[in-house]
Amino acid sequence: MVDHLLHHKELAFWLTAFSITSFIASAIFVPILCVRIDAHHFLAEPPPNDTSSRQNRFLRTAWLVLRSILGGLLMIAGILMLILPGQGLISILAGLFLLQFPGKRRVELWLLRLPGVLRAINILRARAKHPPLELPA
Repeated sequence: MVDHLLHHKELAFWLTAFSITSFIASAIFVPILCVRIDAHHFLAEPPPNDTSSRQNRFLRTAWLVLRSILGGLLMIAGILMLILPGQGLISILAGLFLLQFPGKRRVELWLLRLPGVLRAINILRARAKHPPLELPA
């Protein structure tokens, strides 16, 4: 693989640039996203959607599209960071929090219960003086 990268210097440059950029971005944004989650988020039922007015529906749709794009980018970067430098699993989890799809809560809980993931998130939360995330039994 090293020989391949030596022969394709432009590819090596872009992989290095992506790795550095994603590492810096994940070091900045992933802790922010992890801290912003309510400590009781996984204990409560999600609130019902209010789509009573056209403006509200438009803003909600625009917000969901923006969240989905950001979530997808975070998940792709997290997957790449599993082999490149960066916080891969935490980035995947942060991207997953932003996406909307059926069964999301079950997948989030499964990821949070992986060894070390919840501990890493709670360390970030403790540094920001936020209570640890609570999971259902």
